[in-house]
Amino acid sequence: MPRALLRLEGRTAVVTGAAGGIGWGIALALGRRGCHVALADIDRAGLARTTAEVSALGVRASPHHLDVADAAAVAAFPQRVAAEHPGVDVLVNNAGVALAGTFEQIAATDFDWLIAVNFFGVVRMTRAFLPLLHKSDDARLVNISSLYGLIAPPGNTAYVASKFAVRGFSESLRHELAGSTVGVTVVHPGGVATSIARNARLPANIDPVEADVRRKAFEALLRMPPEEAGEIVVRGAEHRRARVLVGADAKRVALIERLMPVNYWKLIGRSVHR
Repeated sequence: MPRALLRLEGRTAVVTGAAGGIGWGIALALGRRGCHVALADIDRAGLARTTAEVSALGVRASPHHLDVADAAAVAAFPQRVAAEHPGVDVLVNNAGVALAGTFEQIAATDFDWLIAVNFFGVVRMTRAFLPLLHKSDDARLVNISSLYGLIAPPGNTAYVASKFAVRGFSESLRHELAGSTVGVTVVHPGGVATSIARNARLPANIDPVEADVRRKAFEALLRMPPEEAGEIVVRGAEHRRARVLVGADAKRVALIERLMPVNYWKLIGRSVHR
């Protein structure tokens, strides 16, 4: 018999990267289900807007300024959340950044910066909150990977490495936590209309015209409204899914990768360039 849906009403979720984009959409989807939220982001203004919108849904929403790359701040974060909420039942590791350029174009410091946010942020948040999740009778860890955690396009070495790492970490952790009260969902969003391409860090030596062309080409692929994406993510967590593919593009690419695990880019790359 399939397990009942994960009940979110009256529970508490922590969401990183909540100031906008998919994190904003997830926060709203949780609030609509009566789930209280602790919202974290480095963007204070965006965080305040999300907090106000979610609070208007009649749930408790607490804003927390947080840089997930700051190990000490992450380690102290559960105590800050516990001061405003009775417990934590769901952790959504959504915060992420982007970096344009090939491996040879980007500086080592920029590569390390991205990994610190996109991967070690997930690892440290998970380590910090697992004790609280274990106290819940029915908890869920939701880690946001990417379409680029399924395939590895050129020109995105750092981002791809981080999102494949999130995927592998999540899948292994799910096996380790089997039989406990903590389930793990890994999410692979396709083209969601967020500001990630606009806010991507650029290498110092990249041609500005080339960078602009790349950014516009990438932004053209970002079509799904983030509120719709957030709803899909939360619904997947409710249904206790191990993997959630967000968007028809993610589902299509996942199928191609399964059929052509080595040569998928010969097919996908042609369609991207068109």
